[in-house]
Order: sequence, then C-alpha cells, then structure tokens
Amino acid sequence: MSSFVLSGCNRSLSATAGAEELRELAHGPPIDFLHINAVQAICSVLIDFGIDPNRLFEQDGISTLFLDGTEVISFASLGRLTALGAHCSQCPHFGLLVGQRTTLASLGLLGVLMRNSETIGDALRALEAHHGLMNRGAVVGVSIDSTLAIVSYSLYQPDAEGVALHCERALAAMTNVLRAFCGADWAPDEVLLPRSQPPDTTPYRDFFHAHIRFEEEIAALVFPARLLKHPIEGANPVARKVVERRIQQLEAVIPADVTDELRRRLRATMTQKPLSAQQVARMMAIHRRTLSRRLKSEGTSFRLVANETRLGIAKQLLADTTLSLAQISATLEFSEPAAFTHAFRRWTGTTPSAWRKENQAQEKS
Repeated sequence: MSSFVLSGCNRSLSATAGAEELRELAHGPPIDFLHINAVQAICSVLIDFGIDPNRLFEQDGISTLFLDGTEVISFASLGRLTALGAHCSQCPHFGLLVGQRTTLASLGLLGVLMRNSETIGDALRALEAHHGLMNRGAVVGVSIDSTLAIVSYSLYQPDAEGVALHCERALAAMTNVLRAFCGADWAPDEVLLPRSQPPDTTPYRDFFHAHIRFEEEIAALVFPARLLKHPIEGANPVARKVVERRIQQLEAVIPADVTDELRRRLRATMTQKPLSAQQVARMMAIHRRTLSRRLKSEGTSFRLVANETRLGIAKQLLADTTLSLAQISATLEFSEPAAFTHAFRRWTGTTPSAWRKENQAQEKS
C-alpha cells in the first residue's frame, strides 16, 4: 500500500496534458479533494518517526482515486490520517513537520505559474485564484491591512477533521514557497494559528523565525505589504502565459458545484465581514434568484450553507482553542453570547459549553 500511495505523479497537472487528459478530468474528483503530495509528506514524517504508514492507512480506511494518473485523497481522509499521525507519533506539531516537506515544485503546475509570476504579489494572487486546482476543501486569501499583507488559509468543508493540523501544515508550506522567492532566511512578522498553545513552542519558533500567536480566529502569515511588489527573479512571461492557459483549461472542465463555491466564498470572509446572498450572487456574476435556484437543485439553500459554515468555524474554535464563548460569538458576528448559544443549540441540540466538554473528553480518550 505504501508504494502504491507514494507512486502518484502529476500528469493531469503537467503543461503537456492533452485533450484526452482533459476529458478524463471532466469526470471530476470528489468535491473535497487534495492531491496526493500531502499524503506523501505525511508518509515521510511517519517514516522519520519509525512508524509504518500502512498501519495508519488501514486504521483510517484510506482510499485514493485515480484522476488521470494522479492520485487524490478526500479532505476528510487526510484530516483523519493527519490526526492519527499526530496521535501515533505523540507529536503536537505534526502538521508543522508535514508542511515543511512542501516545496514550490510540489505544487505542480500551480507552482510553475507562481515561479514565473512578475511579482510576489502576483504569485500569491495566483495561489489564491487557482488553489482549488490542487485543493478543493480550503481557501487561500490575500489581503492588505494598511502596511501589512495577510495571507490566510481556511478550511470550508463541513465537519473537517484535524483543522488545526491542516492550518499549521498550510502555513509552513506557504512559508517555504515565500522563502523560495525571498531567500531561505525570510521570515514573516507574525504567524497566527487557530489552536491552543502547545507545551513546547520551540519547533514553531525555529521554523518560522517569527512571533507566533496561538489562540487566533484565523490561520495566517503577516508580513510587510511592500513585499508584494518585489519582483521574482528569472520569471518567464512566455512560460507564465502558457501555464496560465493550461490551468484555465483544466479548471474549465472541472464540474461546477455552486454549493462548494458558496462555501468557499463564505468561509473566506466569515470571520471578517459575512456576505449576503446578493453579494455572493454579484461576485459569481449571476442573479440572486439564479443562485437560489441552483442551490435548490443541489438540495440546499444560502441560509443552510451559511449556518453550516458558521457552525464549522464555531466547532473548530471550541475544539482547538480556549477562546471564550464571548470571543467566538464576536468572531461569528452574533449580537451577544446568548444568541450564539441559542443558534448552536438549534444546530446541534446541545450548548457550546457542553459540546466543548464532550469533545475534550473524546480527545483525551
């Protein structure tokens, strides 16, 4: 099984992919997928700990799909596998170690596009725009707040497992990508992690070389906005255009899923400024009634997806941080903690405090 998983290639993301490969891709991966390089990194870390990956695959019931020669894994499976890896290795920074294995080259065609972007800002915006080609289950955001740039990573699949581990993996990976452009000594000003502070923070300080803020509402790298204008040495504009066209071809044949697109857009802004149905429809260049009709055909509605997104964030912050109910309530734009508790009880049948206590008990067992 180990050799099977580690044999994944990147044919469907290669610049030479042909028409037959595009037709194969049109059958579509699961909506919540990541490319298998994430599993390859986990295998590498497990082997370093002397743990046989096969054992974890069996425990997880992990399954892979072949997408035109490229293996992909569902977000749910990767979350369980990462959590199992952290448990078996007894390593609280397991996600960090996995993320450190990511390089610009491991991003496949997207990495080639970023490498040939004109500036670092262009490269990060390419990652933001095309991240779904590699990873359908999380969203990358690039924003500017005065003199600071904020690159965030958020999971939007409902009931995703191992969210805190996913987040630190992603931030470590993005740090490696930025160091590929800026030099091995580059460091962000701050790293924000939506997880409780582990007993030993040394591994985080040693890797990021930055101030680490735990117990945050979002996962993000913060650095001077002026870096976004920094040119990328050796960028090839001809290669950029060729790769961009190939990426657009690949994205064009991935089956549309309005619910997935809505989840992605809502999650990207939920902890900043929640979007209305009218705003989302405008962003998607469709009429509000068209959005409602398409969501209805997929068995859901704007309100259901919005509530599902808020619940997912609430559960993650309750499970992975020690933020108070008042802080979580404010993050999710509830008028007061009582309103949050009422909504949470309506969604789950229990209170946030009771849910947190039960989840902590399950984690310990």
